[in-house]
Amino acid sequence: MWSSFITGICFKITYEQEIDWNKRYIIVANHTSNLDIAAIMILCPGNFSFIGKDELLENPVTGFFFKTVDIAVKRSSKISSFRAFKRAEEYLLSGKSVAIFPEGGISDEYPPRLQEFKNGGFKLAIDLKIPILPVVIEDAWKIHWDDGKKLGSKPGSVHIRVLTPADPGQLGETVEELRNLVHGKMENVLSSNNYSK
Repeated sequence: MWSSFITGICFKITYEQEIDWNKRYIIVANHTSNLDIAAIMILCPGNFSFIGKDELLENPVTGFFFKTVDIAVKRSSKISSFRAFKRAEEYLLSGKSVAIFPEGGISDEYPPRLQEFKNGGFKLAIDLKIPILPVVIEDAWKIHWDDGKKLGSKPGSVHIRVLTPADPGQLGETVEELRNLVHGKMENVLSSNNYSK
């Protein structure tokens, strides 16, 4: 995180409503940059874990973090996904929040657009009656797209917008309805701020 500040990258957070960080959430965020990991770490003051792609284990910095704290998943393996979400369930039941990028990874499409969401995190939310906390990360791709290898990096501000939690215990949606509701809310924010469609 400190390396982001040193390179001239800063993070600015706005909230639709005050968030009670004493509660546990399934935090879902869009994903266009490795900076998104730093954004979530800066945002969340409490005890939480990521579900992330196993490719992050290959990076010496993110690899150490994921080996010691988080849940790595091999996207091409259904068994790996099942095990990852079972571990996430254990974390949630122990009182921890879990963060996930529901697009399943960073798309090769540039400029990026919000991809379809996978069901896993939303199924957990409904099964365990835990609120989804939608987080919209803007501008990260303009500063440092993907891992930065193709277009490099530059100084700038990453804006993080924390939306109102979606509580499946009150809403009563199916997994697909909850997924589409959250996707629509996040897409509306991104579209209104010149994010590529």
